[in-house]
Amino acid sequence: MNVGLAVLAIASSVVFAVSGVALWVKPPRRLASRVRPYSNATRAEFGLGHYDAGRMDPGRTVGGGATRRLLGPMLAGLVYPLARTLMPMDDRELAIRLRQGGLFPDLEEAARPRAYRMRSLGLMVVYTAGLGGVALLSGGSGLRVILFMAAGAVLGALQVRGRLSEAVRRRREAIRSELYTINQLVAMYTRVGGGPIQGLRYVVGRARGVAVEEIAEVLHLHDRGWVFADAMERAERLTPEPEAARTYRVMARSQEQGSDLSDALLGLSKDLRAMRRDALRRAAARRRILMVIPVVVVLAPITMLFMAAPIPSIVFGG
Repeated sequence: MNVGLAVLAIASSVVFAVSGVALWVKPPRRLASRVRPYSNATRAEFGLGHYDAGRMDPGRTVGGGATRRLLGPMLAGLVYPLARTLMPMDDRELAIRLRQGGLFPDLEEAARPRAYRMRSLGLMVVYTAGLGGVALLSGGSGLRVILFMAAGAVLGALQVRGRLSEAVRRRREAIRSELYTINQLVAMYTRVGGGPIQGLRYVVGRARGVAVEEIAEVLHLHDRGWVFADAMERAERLTPEPEAARTYRVMARSQEQGSDLSDALLGLSKDLRAMRRDALRRAAARRRILMVIPVVVVLAPITMLFMAAPIPSIVFGG
């Protein structure tokens, strides 16, 4: 391996290490995520929406140094078209998916698609440079290096899509696990004479969680002048969990029509409990199957060998 390939391998390894640290080390949490429910309520009051409001002030997506603030926008302007080509999803749809996954909570919602695409491109570069450096260090040919780099790019793209889907799935599970308790509390509160809004305020004041954050945003919008049903419809549209959307729809209709909310919420709680019970049964069945696999794959062949070992001596003698 000549000197040029050695230098390229070292550079690829350095890029892989630095990029990996930059991707996996989380920055400190900022104050913007705490005041965002109030700012979102104000923007929604003026009809800007959760997405268009952020376009007015996308925020700062690079570091605080003067050099990074100067060169960051120029480099991002050169690289971002490539990142957008690799992930052609619409910005509005991607912003909703990122919101549902809880990613980039410290950024405005309009700035999240750009930050996510740049982070995804960086992850693809990390995998490409890392596998390319491995191929170079192992003394591979140029074709082998190209193949390794292509495999790294594909692996990085799959990792990017998998991380977003996994984040949304975790949020859905968290909301589903919280809904049963929320429905029970609101049902008890409304059964003793309170309304749905008062019941939700009772829950928000005493609980924490992903679903509680969604309900808190609904209450902030309502305090800013939104009709409760419209705020609930917005939460129904943005939540990643179908059962949460169903619960918000029931609450909105109860507030509009004056129907009995406690019985409806208790019925939803029974459905959630049945779903969780079925999910636990399916998980238990899968684990039993996984427990049988080592016995079949490892122990059964060894047992068969011990049983078959005396057969030659019995048949042929000796």
